Amino acid sequence: MSRKYKFHNLSGLYFVSFATVYWLDIFTRQVYFSVLADSINYCRAEKGMELYAYCFMPSHVHFIFRSADEQPMELIQAYKKHTAKKVLEIIENNPQESRKDWLLWMFERAGKKQSNVSKYQFWQHHNKPIELWSEKVIKQKIDYIHNNPVESGFVTNAIDWKYSSARNYQEDHTVLEIDSIGFFG
Repeated sequence: MSRKYKFHNLSGLYFVSFATVYWLDIFTRQVYFSVLADSINYCRAEKGMELYAYCFMPSHVHFIFRSADEQPMELIQAYKKHTAKKVLEIIENNPQESRKDWLLWMFERAGKKQSNVSKYQFWQHHNKPIELWSEKVIKQKIDYIHNNPVESGFVTNAIDWKYSSARNYQEDHTVLEIDSIGFFG
């Protein structure tokens, strides 16, 4: 992995993106989005996550975050491990999931390609962390995150995507709380 995709400054502010294996559209049901949101709430309360922007897309997630405990890599690993376990449990036990057999087969197929995976692989292994070093870059990444659902054709206005902090920036905190964006001058 190249130097630019590592957590070098443990107290730094980071933009991360991570996707499901094969870019599978998993997050198409409320129950799966709830796992992502509940896991963020847990990481904020118990793992020292400071969350400044986010967007949950059908196949991937974007965050701007900081680790108050100065363990950004461990924080993201814990988040991904927990969400993978919970979503897989729901898929396996959900009689409403019409894609169950196919999804589990795809996760198993991905897991067989990795020596460190025992059965299923849910998330791709990389996170592509980018440290955010200026207000201009922070705003650029926030705009990128918030416009992702617009660019993908899901909505015409960023605040219409339910699982995005674009709504928080309009004082709508119904899905998730985010931390103050007071670092803008």
